[in-house]
Amino acid sequence: MEGQRLMTSATVAVPAATAQAQGQGGTPLARARRRLYLPFVVPALAIYLLVFIAPSAFTVVLSFAKWAGGGPIEWVGFANYRRLWYDEVFHSSLFNTLFILVGVGALTFLFSFGLTVVLREMSGRKFVRAVIFFPNAVSALAISILWGFLFQADGLVNAALRALGVDAVPRWLAEENLFYVICIGLVWVNTGFYTTILMAAVDRIPVYLYEAADLEGASAWHKFRHITLPLMWDAVAVSATLWAITAIKIFEFIYVFAGAAGSVPTTKSWTLSLYSYAEAFQPTGEARYGASAAATMVTLVLIVVLTLLTRRVTRRDTLEY
Repeated sequence: MEGQRLMTSATVAVPAATAQAQGQGGTPLARARRRLYLPFVVPALAIYLLVFIAPSAFTVVLSFAKWAGGGPIEWVGFANYRRLWYDEVFHSSLFNTLFILVGVGALTFLFSFGLTVVLREMSGRKFVRAVIFFPNAVSALAISILWGFLFQADGLVNAALRALGVDAVPRWLAEENLFYVICIGLVWVNTGFYTTILMAAVDRIPVYLYEAADLEGASAWHKFRHITLPLMWDAVAVSATLWAITAIKIFEFIYVFAGAAGSVPTTKSWTLSLYSYAEAFQPTGEARYGASAAATMVTLVLIVVLTLLTRRVTRRDTLEY
């Protein structure tokens, strides 16, 4: 009985001591954590505010103003946005951006899904995966320059066509063909990246599911549709979101590939990013930072809307296996 009373009193004393410690500000470890919270968070928060929030807020304000980079800022209201509404170059840039988002994205994921099915059962797939990922391991500037050499009149693409007995195309880089060559290059560059993401999800799928499907006589398409795709859907959703953000911000590849030395590319190959850049850095030397900021805000709104829409469309119940 005496032992039971001691155990009961000890049990009661522990919560009482805990409550007393909480009343005094928590345990020493909790108080130490609170003391270290601000010294760790404040520097990162200050950098974030200085580098991201402040420029973003200034861009919002500048989109309603006229400014050439020096002198006073003139408030013009929605004039910059009205100019975008009637600007045919902006319309074509928006169309090119959406074409890259939908058309290039569809081809990229089509090839990525196809490579995922092929590589799943291929020996040496890690080596092949590293090869197709190579364009993403190299600077976008170097890749765009290489892509330009490939499509020159005497480049490797025309040499391959001649070897196959097909007439060469001497005007790959002509103004009317330039944007489509850029789209082909974007498919080539991004296919390996998204194949790598999807293959990382496929590698986690248990092999016995495919073995059971083989015993049932399932075709490759049925295995992909009923096993591979549902179980890697989380990776598909993430990849779609990444692509929605990346496609709208593509700049370096187009600028270096299609632009001459010291000048922007032809307007037929512009995207929203190139339009914003060209408005801010005019070849004539006249900077229109207000119009550039307005185009940037349109791009930002488009990114937010498409990201939310993509997340909504790709939302599925998580499957456990």
